[in-house]
Amino acid sequence: MELLEGIETRRSFRAFEPTPIPGELLERILKAASNSPSYTNTQPWQVAVVTGKKKDELSRILCELASSDTTPNPDLPTPKDLPAELERRTKEHSARRLKVLGVEREDREGREQLRLLNFQFYGAPCVIFLFMDSTLSSWSIFDMGLFTQNLILVAHAFGLESCLQASIANYPDAVREFLGISKTKLLILGISIGYPALDAKINTYRSEKASMDEFVWWYS
Repeated sequence: MELLEGIETRRSFRAFEPTPIPGELLERILKAASNSPSYTNTQPWQVAVVTGKKKDELSRILCELASSDTTPNPDLPTPKDLPAELERRTKEHSARRLKVLGVEREDREGREQLRLLNFQFYGAPCVIFLFMDSTLSSWSIFDMGLFTQNLILVAHAFGLESCLQASIANYPDAVREFLGISKTKLLILGISIGYPALDAKINTYRSEKASMDEFVWWYS
């Protein structure tokens, strides 16, 4: 797969086949992603790859926290107020996805079931957690984004798909404790990754992207 094709065809998937990902393939993906640029070559990314019984047990813990309405406490607080145009996009995105799935906005039970799928990692055989040291500045989060983008593009090139999930970073203490990771490491993001279930209804949805005229200023 050529680079441009990979960028243009990558999208988020929310249903996966249970087929395990070969360890050597995960290693190849992570090695390629590690070639990402970073501020003064700091390479702040630290990665936890969770599969098998460990993944299932962590899913159970996170599902219990989420379903019991435990207050989320993410290391990176989610935005509270968005600019009007961004707020419009996120609301339209949510409404379109619910429509594809046939879930009414008033269907609280249906929406709750969809929310909890996050903590089941959408059935993916692998979940990757990205950490960075708490002493680093917000500039390093930019580097984490570069690493993340490269990771999911390389996975896509090998026929794997992914879903970036802020939700599974909502309970960082539980994740750190279960994995035996120091409290000095900030949980930035979780990524569910695997072979996509192409026939799943949830995977027929594609988010709409803004036109170039909406985000580019030209000067000459």
